[in-house]
Amino acid sequence: MIIHTFRAIVILILVSIGVDISAQDQGVGKNSSPFKIARLKYSGGGDWYNDPSAEVNMMEYLKKNTVIDTDEPKFYSVSVSSDEIFNYPFILITGHGNIEFTEQEAARLRKYCESGGFIFADDDYGMDEPFRREIRKIFPSEELKELPFDHPIYNSHYTFPSGLPKIHEHDSKPPQGFGIYSKGRLCLYYAYETNISDGWADTQEHQDPPEKRDESFRMGTNIIVYSLMN
Repeated sequence: MIIHTFRAIVILILVSIGVDISAQDQGVGKNSSPFKIARLKYSGGGDWYNDPSAEVNMMEYLKKNTVIDTDEPKFYSVSVSSDEIFNYPFILITGHGNIEFTEQEAARLRKYCESGGFIFADDDYGMDEPFRREIRKIFPSEELKELPFDHPIYNSHYTFPSGLPKIHEHDSKPPQGFGIYSKGRLCLYYAYETNISDGWADTQEHQDPPEKRDESFRMGTNIIVYSLMN
């Protein structure tokens, strides 16, 4: 199974920001399919489907502000148990409340990451505890580690010298970005205490001011660009 991570798109991005592309042939094969974001369906009762306008708006932003060849902006979702998961290079996990993966689903997500896929997990209020529990099923030998502010994900397209921007207030805690590496590659990025993807949703959903929405889109762009570069 080959994950479509879009060789032609990656080359355009890397050239546009001046990155050496000589090492980009390693790992999973890449092709020129248009980019799309898929929302991961999961069991446990959490609302994995909330704010379906988020990815649509994020893809519209990519079309207007980057050279990424983006597919038709619409809401795409995928089940862990479906082979279609390997057709998406970028998967979003979010929602409020409980998340549960079976051992078979955890192994499948681990295989997805090892095959070149990228997971962006965005903490909606109430998601943190079950997500951390379930991530240990996927990566039993790894642990979430906070990324330093000078990590390339904070400078891949826009510059965030202080790390993650704070979009939504949950518990008056600072935003934190955590990662898990597989075979030396960051394959999972977890945004905690900020809720970046809520900032992508239609304005009437959360009444975010324009400056916060702009921060959320710019950070989302950074995460996506970074995922396509690595």
